[in-house]
Amino acid sequence: MTGLSLSLVRGAVTSPFKRAGRPGATLPPAREVIPPRRTAPGPLTAYSRVCGFAEQGPLPLTYPHVLGFPPAMRLMTDRSFPLPVLGLVHTWIEITGHRVLHPSDELELTVYAAGLTPHRRGTEVTMVTEARLAGELVWESRSGYLSRHATGAPASPSKAPPETPPEAPPELPAVADWRLPADLGRRYGAASGDRNPIHLHPLTARLFGFPRHIAHGMWTVARCLAEAGDGSDAGRGGRISSVRADFRAPVLLPSTVTYASDGTAFQVRGGSRVHLTGTAA
Repeated sequence: MTGLSLSLVRGAVTSPFKRAGRPGATLPPAREVIPPRRTAPGPLTAYSRVCGFAEQGPLPLTYPHVLGFPPAMRLMTDRSFPLPVLGLVHTWIEITGHRVLHPSDELELTVYAAGLTPHRRGTEVTMVTEARLAGELVWESRSGYLSRHATGAPASPSKAPPETPPEAPPELPAVADWRLPADLGRRYGAASGDRNPIHLHPLTARLFGFPRHIAHGMWTVARCLAEAGDGSDAGRGGRISSVRADFRAPVLLPSTVTYASDGTAFQVRGGSRVHLTGTAA
């Protein structure tokens, strides 16, 4: 069993004993540090293929996040982490690349939890991943994960109007339609190591309240960046240096979705439903 699989098992065991929203909850100061090492070519090739990146050239902007995911899971499944990892929802991510990275670079990774933030639907934790090359910060990401729970806000009077839904983002020009196969979650999970059961099979996804299994949010972001290049270097590994993406609705598998962009802003939508919005520069 891999280290990431062990973390998932540990998360399943410890989650029932944690209570999200506990007053005075704090984050452990621990940091996970992965010593400098080169990127293994096999997993990188598999990742590039499933996401649509070129298999030669610089590292995809999203790939250090994949390298930092196992230590992030170790932190989030530790007994001292205040939120149950089961049910955590990835809500947003920001990535900044300070220079173009290559598979031969010996990156040192540092992962830590930066803060807990009250959210209208629960509590959100920000996880940070930093990559350094010879001590220089060359890449960083910040991700939000939401633990949903009652917030203690007073109940609305029965005659009060319902909460206004979030305003729909403006529709961007359609660029491409993607037909997502039923095994996409298993393929991405094999390449990235993220084998969360909500992404693998309909039966395991239903245990967590989904009608079918869903695509990984980070696959969707990576596929958007790969598509942005349209065959050029711009989205194929290094020219895009920053991205912000917000996950708005899960993408059920299999399905057909539309990638839309105006050159800077992008979105993924299925019919009238917007699954993801973002900006890249």
